[in-house]
Amino acid sequence: MAAQPPICDFGWPAKDAELIGVDGKKHRLFDHKGENGLLVAFICNHCPYVKAVIDRLVRDARELEALGINTVAISSNDVETYPQDSFDNMKRFAEVHGFGFPYLYDEDQSVARAYEAVCTPDFFGFNGDLKLQYRGRIDASRKEQAPEGTERELFNAMRQVAETGEGPSEQTPSIGCSIKWKDAA
Repeated sequence: MAAQPPICDFGWPAKDAELIGVDGKKHRLFDHKGENGLLVAFICNHCPYVKAVIDRLVRDARELEALGINTVAISSNDVETYPQDSFDNMKRFAEVHGFGFPYLYDEDQSVARAYEAVCTPDFFGFNGDLKLQYRGRIDASRKEQAPEGTERELFNAMRQVAETGEGPSEQTPSIGCSIKWKDAA
C-alpha cells in the first residue's frame, strides 16, 4: 500500500545520528552537510517507487553536490521481514546504481523515527543551517519511468535552497511504499 508523507514543516531542524555505511565506516549525518545544505533520502532496495527513481536520484545528487548540497541515503526497513533490504543487498544496490553518496543502515529505525519518515522514497532537503526547506517528490513519475521533459522537482527545489536558503512554498509530497517497521514488542 502506498504511503504519503506530510507537507514540508519549514524550519524543522535536522537530527544528527551516526550510522554504518555500505563502505563499512560509521558516518555522522551532519559531517556530510555541504556548504549550502544536505539532502537526506530514506530509500530501500526493493520498493518499486525507489527502483523507478534511483538513477535520477544518483544524477540529482551528483549535480547538487556541485551546488554545495550533499546527499545521504538511509535504509530503515525491517530486514527480518524484508530480507531484500539487508545490509549485503544495500551494498549491491549502491554498487549497481553507482551511488556517489553514503548509503547508511538504520538498523534500530531510530533515525527514521526521529525524522518521522513515512515512505520510501521520503526526501528531506535542508539548507546550510540544517533547517528543513523541502519535503517533496523527486518528480511526477511515481513508479514509472519519467517521460522526457518531466520537471525535476527535487533538483529544482534544492537548487533554489542552494541559491537562497529557502525552498519553494508549493511542494508535492513524495509517495512510496511505507517504511517497514519492526514489531513493537
